[in-house]
Amino acid sequence: MILFRNCITLSIIAIVSLSFSQCASILKLQDTIAVDIGEVYYQSWVAGVKEGGSGINIYIPIKNKSAEIVLDSVYFKRKGVKLEETNPNLYIGRFSIATTKPDIVMTNKPFAEYGNKAPKIKQDSPFDLKEDECVLSFTERGKRKYYKITGIIKNKPIFYPSTPSKKL
Repeated sequence: MILFRNCITLSIIAIVSLSFSQCASILKLQDTIAVDIGEVYYQSWVAGVKEGGSGINIYIPIKNKSAEIVLDSVYFKRKGVKLEETNPNLYIGRFSIATTKPDIVMTNKPFAEYGNKAPKIKQDSPFDLKEDECVLSFTERGKRKYYKITGIIKNKPIFYPSTPSKKL
């Protein structure tokens, strides 16, 4: 009977400890960031050629940034991408959507499938965001942090023209 009580007590302690350890893995958003962020906006685009694809670019203008902060990636519309620094004052996140699937070779000959590329794994957002919100991922003094940006403006989409036909 004493052994049974000890087992139940240990089980309860283990369950409670595990439930508290999961709280530490939740991503915490920062209230402030040592970066002066301008007006963030996004713009969808469509390529003018058949297999050019489409996507969304999110533009994050930076007016002034602490040297200790390195902007890394952005989560927007349930996806995450690495940020691209086009100049010291502008970061762009490029979310592209492929319109066609690549050709893959399926055969019973082992070396015939050599040129196939591994499928890309989708990087879903761990954040529950509204239509006009994104989360900026950055490192400050080597520690990963997250900051939510709200009020993102939607600009008119860009429809790139198709390539001109060759006239003989």
